[in-house]
Amino acid sequence: MKKIYPFEVLLWSIAFPGFGQIINKMYIRGAFFILLEFVINVKSSLNMNILYSFQGKANEAVLVTNYEWAMFYPCVYMFAIYESFLRAIEKSGQNQPVFLTLPFVTGAYFSTVGVIYSNTIPYRFWIPPTFIPILGIAVGVAVGFFVRFILIRFSK
Repeated sequence: MKKIYPFEVLLWSIAFPGFGQIINKMYIRGAFFILLEFVINVKSSLNMNILYSFQGKANEAVLVTNYEWAMFYPCVYMFAIYESFLRAIEKSGQNQPVFLTLPFVTGAYFSTVGVIYSNTIPYRFWIPPTFIPILGIAVGVAVGFFVRFILIRFSK
């Protein structure tokens, strides 16, 4: 039996939602997250948003995106990462870290807010629409780790 490394599962899940579940041998959940990611991606035109954003065509990226669908992506993405990482920790025999969910939840919240505002930020600062939710994830995860640190520190 192959040993499971939670960090490896975390990285694969970051690469594509559902891959972490596949590594954890949770094939139905993995297929579900892959399918869900595909549907949201297609319905929101996320790949075209990413393409135009990297090409510096912010207006085109905004115009092609269906934001009603795009708002689902951060929560699905962050939950798939969290769930696969948590299951990998359990399967590896490690204890679940306290307040582990906080960085993932705050990352999802901040990224969703990033999606909401990604079509309204003036682009004279050259922040393409795709990068605003990604920055939201980074800021949200950092805030979540900080809140987690405070809760751990003062709950003893």
